[in-house]
Amino acid sequence: MLTLFHAPRSRSSRIITLLRELDAVDKVAIEIVDITRGDGSGRKDPKNPHPEGKVPLLVHDGVVLWESIAIIQYLTDLFPEKRMAPAAGDAQRGRYLSWLAWYAGVVEPVLIAQAAGLSHPYLDATFRGPAELAERLENALKDSPYLMGDRYTAVDLLLHSPFAWYPAATPDSAFVKAWVERCGERPSLQWTTDFDTRTTAAA
Repeated sequence: MLTLFHAPRSRSSRIITLLRELDAVDKVAIEIVDITRGDGSGRKDPKNPHPEGKVPLLVHDGVVLWESIAIIQYLTDLFPEKRMAPAAGDAQRGRYLSWLAWYAGVVEPVLIAQAAGLSHPYLDATFRGPAELAERLENALKDSPYLMGDRYTAVDLLLHSPFAWYPAATPDSAFVKAWVERCGERPSLQWTTDFDTRTTAAA
């Protein structure tokens, strides 16, 4: 039994998109919960087993998984048929895992610090800055349409997501902008938008 705890139009929306890409929406029970939003709306939902009241959270046969990176890795391994991730033993597996970790360890901290107007040598030394982030993405994308090469994978879904939410943070690079646009054209994203709209309207 798989259950995803999801709040519409939140970080868990990208997990809904992933499930659509994996053709696994009908294999997961989606439990709609409330969350505390950045604007102060919402609340910590007692139905959500996440200790901090956040989403996404996945429960599989009683085992609880939290954090988008862990859930993405788990689901792509559980449903490998659509090849949204290199399988264990594949020569590209390490590169894929590195992109996932880079998102959590660098991309989100850098973008959040940028949005908050924070700048400090400790932050730059630990996480790098927007310029280094942009350079890394541009170098990866100047010779291929996606981060893993010619094929769209879960790392593209994940790493493009903050630029879809916050377009002003998109690096000023033709290669990166084209990649963000390319990822944004996936039918799964429109499906998720429609799903979240229907779910919000029904609440």
